[in-house]
Amino acid sequence: MSTIAMDIEVSGFPWEEVDEITRGYLLARAKTPQDVEAVPERTALFMGLGKVIAIGMWLVEEDRGYLLLEGKAAPKREWEKVPSSQIFRGTEKELLTEFWKVVGPGTKPRAPRIVTYNGRGYDGPVLMIRSAQLGVKPSQNLVPYRYDLSQHCDLMEVFNFQGTMRESYSLDYWCRRFDVESPKGSIDGSQVGRAYREGRIEDIGEYCLRDVRATAELFKKLGPTILPLFKGGA
Repeated sequence: MSTIAMDIEVSGFPWEEVDEITRGYLLARAKTPQDVEAVPERTALFMGLGKVIAIGMWLVEEDRGYLLLEGKAAPKREWEKVPSSQIFRGTEKELLTEFWKVVGPGTKPRAPRIVTYNGRGYDGPVLMIRSAQLGVKPSQNLVPYRYDLSQHCDLMEVFNFQGTMRESYSLDYWCRRFDVESPKGSIDGSQVGRAYREGRIEDIGEYCLRDVRATAELFKKLGPTILPLFKGGA
């Protein structure tokens, strides 16, 4: 069974482009004055209010990356910014179509195992919902049965023992605990929206692919140790 580590970057819709009723609904849900102030800058966190601008994939067994990045349509080519990687450019709809083509159906025995960090809580739902909004049919359910890691191994849920522990920690935190090169660089997830507005799309792509490479390395560290303790983890 092949393994694909995956991560996405999303740019939230500008607040002024969100309809008035939705704005009021989101503001009413905020619990504190600080939350109210933050809502206009956090649209990427609300399902259906952000566009997927980068999808990073790392083919674990082959140790190479594949970045799907928004931009002028261009066929797949080698990408020098991250060693052993290729890049595909296109519209958001083209990126999503290519992603579903790569991961294929989630049926055994040929389906690759997807590996993420918080992919069950964010990346998977975003990819499926955004695809539906754009009329693209997802090839599989990225949020399958929680207690079986054979189809989707979410490393955040491995580290919190599938919700048993009260707290979860960041990918960067766990990379440092396991001597995996941290994906931290010129930007981080909280700065993606600003970087996108500034036209720094390749910086976002590099961050995304380095992030997913770190996820893949962390997965390999856990493969012979913790993962076999979980159903489908071996």
